[in-house]
Amino acid sequence: MRVSRLPFLLSVAALSAFAACDDLTAPGPDPVRPTNLTYQLEPSGDPSAPAGVLLTWDPPTQTDIVAFNVYARTSTDANWTLRATTTSTTFHDAGVPESQYYVASRDANGDEVGQSDPITIDLTTRPPTPLGLTSMSLNGAVQLAWSSNAVDALHAAFDHYRVYSTAYDATRGVCTAAWVVEGTTVSDGFLASNLTNGISRCFAVSTITRDGHESVWSDARLDTPRQDARNAFVYSATARRDSSGFLFYDETARKSGVVATSTRADLDFTIERHNDGTLWFTPARSGVTMMLYSSAPVADLTSIDRAAATGFSAVNIQAVPGYGYVFRVMKSDGVHFAAVRVAFVTPDYVVFDWSYQAGVGNAELSRGVTNTLTRKGAR
Repeated sequence: MRVSRLPFLLSVAALSAFAACDDLTAPGPDPVRPTNLTYQLEPSGDPSAPAGVLLTWDPPTQTDIVAFNVYARTSTDANWTLRATTTSTTFHDAGVPESQYYVASRDANGDEVGQSDPITIDLTTRPPTPLGLTSMSLNGAVQLAWSSNAVDALHAAFDHYRVYSTAYDATRGVCTAAWVVEGTTVSDGFLASNLTNGISRCFAVSTITRDGHESVWSDARLDTPRQDARNAFVYSATARRDSSGFLFYDETARKSGVVATSTRADLDFTIERHNDGTLWFTPARSGVTMMLYSSAPVADLTSIDRAAATGFSAVNIQAVPGYGYVFRVMKSDGVHFAAVRVAFVTPDYVVFDWSYQAGVGNAELSRGVTNTLTRKGAR
């Protein structure tokens, strides 16, 4: 009997074919295609209208690529148009970005030999708006703070905050349209400095993501810087009469925080010692009244946020360490408010921190007033 060897031969051929398949590898990336096309928006203050977009891509691995054509279109069903030609691997498109972009590589003959995947820019994306914007009036500055809600929601997508400010129109009770960028920060706070004491200003904050998307602005915040100083000291009249009076602002000399003799007629207050040895603040003229800020000590001068509308009188109040005091002071241009926090008291003098609001009738002494403001020109 003869036995056929064909099935065995077929099996060997099949195994050889399978072995050949094992030697095959997946094709590598196209050497003429630009890859990793990404974008970075340029915030403008208007989330729906960025100031521009920066496109970035990786060059092809093939070395004879000499230029790139950048194409764009206004929507996913519109025709592509040539936006620019560049030898760089970046392109800045000024103005409101198009809806989609892609990049094509060109060889030395000017032929397009490869193109990137398209990228879509969705301007309707909005990161969270910073919430709870507060402010603290300082000497020539305003300290801003807000909630971390945007960072908490975005995690890795968060990049920074943008802080805006503009002048305040007191006659109409609105923030003007001339908003400018005060600066940027990655923290939930910002110090706006080099401001003029007594001049009110509006502030707002937005969130920026890593790809440049901007949130709707926070509610506007109104604040007014005021002058202050630390560790002033005034003697009691019985200890040193020549240094027992104080002016928050000396209108004649145009100086702030003046310690003077108790005989001056323009003083704001004097320090008087009672028979039991305690020292007391005493309004020095008919245009000055005062009140205790609170019935408990305050942590710092900046804790004295705002002068009360009523409750001032010409009475003496004892100087007690840690307590805050508010003064209503009549000057030639109108009413001004001031604050004092006592640091410590000795048998002969009082050491205190003080602040003075240069804005006429402005009761802000530390933390900005909470107002719902009209923001002209704000986004």
